Amino acid sequence: MKELRTEIEIAASPEAVWAVLTNFAAFPQWNPFITEASGEQKIGGKLRIRVVPPGSKGMVFKPTVLAFETNRELRWLGRLGIPGLFDGEHGFTLEPIDGGRTRLTQREVFTGVLVPLIARSLDGGAKKGFEAMNLALKERAEKKVAST
Repeated sequence: MKELRTEIEIAASPEAVWAVLTNFAAFPQWNPFITEASGEQKIGGKLRIRVVPPGSKGMVFKPTVLAFETNRELRWLGRLGIPGLFDGEHGFTLEPIDGGRTRLTQREVFTGVLVPLIARSLDGGAKKGFEAMNLALKERAEKKVAST
């Protein structure tokens, strides 16, 4: 097992952050890590996600939504090939904090037989991708709040 976790504080409400996070159609305009996303935003829904970690050409996978709680949590399970080979449970949690702000936690737990072989590379590209997305999401949500 390998876990990646990043957090960022955003000067916007969970509702404002959620609106940006779940507007998949706009991802190509602002998201440097998940450059394309589409699909059913509901528990059990199938998604199509394209991730492009820094220094990578990227990959497309088709995860299943495990959690979809408005203004609180979005989580999915993606697999590379067959179950147990390389699985990733990716999630976003929004927590309201003082001053109408939000703490965004982006986390992924990787499991499967291939994880030990590529665990070190996840600390580089994938984690940097999480951080880049967090910053871009913060900028977009705060800009939307400032313009209203």
